[in-house]
Amino acid sequence: QHGYDVSQDVFAKYKGKNDRLKVSLCEEGKGMLSLYEASYFGLEGEDFMDEAKVFTTKNLKVFRTNINPTLAKKVSHSLELPLHWRTSRLEARWYIDVYESEDNMIPILLDLAKLDFNIIQVLYQSEVQKLTRWWVDLGLYKMDFFRDRILEHYFWCLGMISEQQFGRFRIGLAQLTAFVTLIDDIYDVYGSFEELLLFTDAIERWDVSAMEQLPQYMKVCYMALLNTNNGLAYEILKEQAVDITSNQKKAWVDLCQSYLVEAKWFYERYTPTLEEYLENAVVSISTPLMLMNSYYLTTDKVTKEAFECIESMPSLIYNSALLIRLADDLATSTDEIARGDIPKSIQCYMHQAGVSEEKAREHIKYLINETWKKMNKDLQGSYPFHEPFISSAPNLDRQAHCMYHYGDGHGIPDQRTKDYLTSLLIEPIPLKHY
Repeated sequence: QHGYDVSQDVFAKYKGKNDRLKVSLCEEGKGMLSLYEASYFGLEGEDFMDEAKVFTTKNLKVFRTNINPTLAKKVSHSLELPLHWRTSRLEARWYIDVYESEDNMIPILLDLAKLDFNIIQVLYQSEVQKLTRWWVDLGLYKMDFFRDRILEHYFWCLGMISEQQFGRFRIGLAQLTAFVTLIDDIYDVYGSFEELLLFTDAIERWDVSAMEQLPQYMKVCYMALLNTNNGLAYEILKEQAVDITSNQKKAWVDLCQSYLVEAKWFYERYTPTLEEYLENAVVSISTPLMLMNSYYLTTDKVTKEAFECIESMPSLIYNSALLIRLADDLATSTDEIARGDIPKSIQCYMHQAGVSEEKAREHIKYLINETWKKMNKDLQGSYPFHEPFISSAPNLDRQAHCMYHYGDGHGIPDQRTKDYLTSLLIEPIPLKHY
């Protein structure tokens, strides 16, 4: 859980005859739940962790019908999505309510947890106020062809790094991801192919003079994008005497070129192989861009070595991008295909392997499980950057599970997404008055 390499042999005491898990484990609910949660920290090749996951999942489904309500709630919650895949701040809010019903609850500890949550919530509210003021002043929300999701963008960033001292990160990255959604919708929905070629060329030039060739709506977007990136670059140059504009440009060029590839596939009615699709999709999901910007927004002293490592897309970043892409596709591909988007991973695998949608979805879920094993290993690696940046990569995946577990919680926010935003950003936890 904290990046240390621990052998699966520590669970050897739970094995019985023929190296199988002991049936007696089913007699203790809390222990079995803990083993279930631990199984999601497994690495590739750790067969025991896979066995433990199957064993505990099967038995917890039966066990939860015969236990006390509080433990049953925990079991159902974990079977829905394991703790290792959940976003920490939202989980903390959920657990405060659960802890209140525990038999051994410590009242003063509960009160302190509620008070701490409410105090930090006020800080988040002040950040949201700054972000929304910037968004209104920018005026892009007046464009009615794209998904205006400024609060959801902040929610993504809060899920990545929630510690109170990283407010500049949350505001800055939310500003940039607002452009990601806007530009994504230009490439996917609004722009003609000729306009997309012009916009991609302008991004590659990364200069205000390049916007002369653009239609009016693209000029507004392009100028706002340059100004926002330059503003962030100026802060880093002023504070650390480091020019990051070339790194910013590369991230946006890579993203828009990947969008253009998908646009070409759409206009040519081409269905790529799963491998070909994912090679491009790990860039078009925007994770490399988000994490590159996350680095300089959270680091006191940026280095050339760290930027070069990030831009080479090490396994930590690649697997983070792959997990988000696959989680996104599971939730959104049907609706996006219906509105005229390109085939996603599910459809690519169906076409390539000649299988049903159900089989393809099972394969994508399998890839998600296997990629998390790789991510667990990545978190034990050595890098030229430090926390909180390293944890922001898997935290971004946890936020993706949160947003896409029940459907497209970003593109088509439902009541569940609104409830998340309300509990984290709007409604404080009621406190008892003594």
